[in-house]
Amino acid sequence: MISIQMIHLEHPLYPQEQELRNKILLRPIGMPDHAWEMHDTKSWHFVVTADKTVVGCVVLNPLNENKTKAQLMQMAVETNQQGKGIGKLLVDKLIAFAKANNIQEIVCHARENAAPFYTRLGFQIYDDPFIEVGMKHYHMKIILAN
Repeated sequence: MISIQMIHLEHPLYPQEQELRNKILLRPIGMPDHAWEMHDTKSWHFVVTADKTVVGCVVLNPLNENKTKAQLMQMAVETNQQGKGIGKLLVDKLIAFAKANNIQEIVCHARENAAPFYTRLGFQIYDDPFIEVGMKHYHMKIILAN
């Protein structure tokens, strides 16, 4: 059974979230484990579990003091679970959370191959493409109506 929940850094599933992010996002591009955890303490963490195992995760990092703008970061889905709607489930949950908490804009740095996924969910590309961690990314955002 698949479930989704918001967790904190002391939650027993957080180490699994870290491992999934390392495995899917960092190791394939030669980045050291835990290289993108600098915002973890102030961010909201969402995980999808299947049989008590984390198979998907995303982090929402507040970008301003009044928390009306945030950045979607570190979206990862287990390789054998990709294409099954887990990423959409995570983004839908994250957007519902954002709306409930008066977050008005969500931005992300989307890898080139992920930009179509975010576009389908309502994000729009803004600004020029850029290189981050050695690969092409797009600035993307979604404005949330309250």
